[in-house]
Amino acid sequence: MNVLTQYIVKEILKGSFIALILLLTLFNLFTLADELKDIGKGSYDLPAIFTYLALTSPRVCYELVPASALLGSLFVLGAMGNNRELIAMRAAGVSVLGIIQSVLVAGAILATFAIGMGELIAPTAETSAQMLRATAQNQQLVSNARYGLWLREGDKFINVRKLEPNGELADVSIYELNNDAHLQTVTHAQKATYLENEQWRLENLAQSHISIEKMQANTQTQQTWQTKIAPDLVKIAVVNPDNLSLLDLAQYIQFLKSNQQKSQTFELAFWGRVVNPFVTFVMLLVATPFVIGVKRGVNVGSRMMIGIVIGMSFNILDKIFGHVGLIYDFNPFLVTILPSLIVSSVSIYALKKVTVSA
Repeated sequence: MNVLTQYIVKEILKGSFIALILLLTLFNLFTLADELKDIGKGSYDLPAIFTYLALTSPRVCYELVPASALLGSLFVLGAMGNNRELIAMRAAGVSVLGIIQSVLVAGAILATFAIGMGELIAPTAETSAQMLRATAQNQQLVSNARYGLWLREGDKFINVRKLEPNGELADVSIYELNNDAHLQTVTHAQKATYLENEQWRLENLAQSHISIEKMQANTQTQQTWQTKIAPDLVKIAVVNPDNLSLLDLAQYIQFLKSNQQKSQTFELAFWGRVVNPFVTFVMLLVATPFVIGVKRGVNVGSRMMIGIVIGMSFNILDKIFGHVGLIYDFNPFLVTILPSLIVSSVSIYALKKVTVSA
C-alpha cells in the first residue's frame, strides 16, 4: 500500500467514523425522547434508560455503518476535490481506478468492523437491553433463550415457544415449585389467550402433579390462568432477529422449518445480515462518481444533501422490496440482494462514464 493509498484510506476512515458518531448520537437522542415517555413505569428510571441506550448502540452502530461510509466518503473525497488534491494525485500518476481501489480498501476495513460489531457484540447487547427494559417496566424476571421466552413469577417458571401474530401464545409450559424449591406441578398448554383483569385462558392443556409418593396426570380442555404477566411483556417476541447472530439465525430457521413454521421473516433477517457489510461497498461506489464527476467548488452542504438523498432512497427501496417479498412470499435471498444489485449496477455504470471522460 503506497503513501497516497494510505492517505485516502486514512481520511475516508476518519470521515466515516466521525459521521458514524454523529449519526449514532442523533439516533440515540430520538430514542431517548421516546424512552422518556415510559419513565416511572415500574422501576424504569433515567439510569436504566441510559443503560438501555448504551446496550442498543452496538446494533444501531452496525446498521449505520453503510450510511456513515457514504457520508464520510462524500465529505472527505469532496474536500480533496475542492482542495485540488485529487488533481495532484492524478498528476502524480494515480488513475481514477487507483482512487476507487483505495476507497474500496477503506470499505473493506469498515465492512470488517461492521461484521465484528454485528456478530460479536450487538446480539448479546441487544438481548440484554430488551431484558433490562422489560424487567424494569414489568417487574418480572425475563430470560430470552434461543428457542423461547422464559419468564418467572414467584415460584412459577413460564416458557413460551411461539407468539402468534394475533397476540396469542402457543406451546406454553408452566413449572411450579413448592416451598422446598422442588418441582410440584408441570402444565403444558397448546394455546393461551389473554382475557382481561390479568387473566389468560389456557386451552388443550396437560397437567402433572408431582410429589414424593406419586405423580398424577390429567388433561383439560381449558383453564383460567391468573397471572400478573402483562401481554406487552411477551410481545417482545419469543425470538427477535436482532438478538441473534448469523449462526443462531441459521439454526433457528432450521428449527422453524423442521417444525413446519413460517421462517421467511428470519430468512430475510439472515440474508440482510449477510448482505449488510457489502452494502458498505455499494455506498462507497455510489459516492465516488459524484465526487469525481461533480465540478470543483460544490459546497459541503450540497454533498451532504446528495448523500442523504441517496441513502434515504436506497433505504426506502430496500424496505419496499422486503415488504413485497413478505407479502408475495418471494425468495428471501433475491429480495435482500436485489436493491444492492440495482444500486451497484447504476454506480458501476456512472464510474465507467467518469473513467472514460477522465
